[in-house]
Amino acid sequence: MRRSNGAVRLSVALSLLALAAPGWAADLCADLPKPSVTIKRLEAPITLNTTYGYRSLTNLGSAQARPGQQVLGLTRGNAMARFASNTPVVVDARGRWECASPQIVLTYGFSPLTVYVAREFPPGSCAHKEIHDHEMRHVQTYQAHLADIEKTLTDALNARFATGTVWRGPAGQAADRLQSELNERWLPYVQREIGKVDAAQARIDTVEEYTRVTNACDGQIAKRLQQRN
Repeated sequence: MRRSNGAVRLSVALSLLALAAPGWAADLCADLPKPSVTIKRLEAPITLNTTYGYRSLTNLGSAQARPGQQVLGLTRGNAMARFASNTPVVVDARGRWECASPQIVLTYGFSPLTVYVAREFPPGSCAHKEIHDHEMRHVQTYQAHLADIEKTLTDALNARFATGTVWRGPAGQAADRLQSELNERWLPYVQREIGKVDAAQARIDTVEEYTRVTNACDGQIAKRLQQRN
């Protein structure tokens, strides 16, 4: 009945469009769109997996399981964050200076998101429903957390990038500068914000909740575990 976070997958896609300019002038930079940030929350479908027995699930969820507890169900969310940028650039006639306007898109979420229920408790049974309902609380916690941090991510990224001011500097440096900052500063930041869901998830898996589920359905789950031990 434990949940497990997959590793965060981090990737950056960067595309630069170079626009030749007859000279270096402030009005040329003004022709660029203002820097922008777009946040996209990934809405991944939820997959139900009933192919594993509870012993296998206990091994899969061993990092979170308490000693002596059998894992009857598991929710596994693989966290991902990805930045993409299509950044128009204006270069002066001598090729020495440039203006760039980062147009940044952050996509984040959990994909795939899989709910496991031990095969000893088949769909349609009372035990399956109890275990599945518990795991759906984990799913809802994942989803609520993603929604909760959206404003935090938006505000932080807007404060850095959507300032209304284009980037100016030596020609050919904007792409590397942007990619380095996204990789070294912002992807770890998004990862930390997503990872804060662990505290809320742990509050679901209490000893009392495990006891309640195990003894549900007139003790059917507990009896089945005893038969297998």
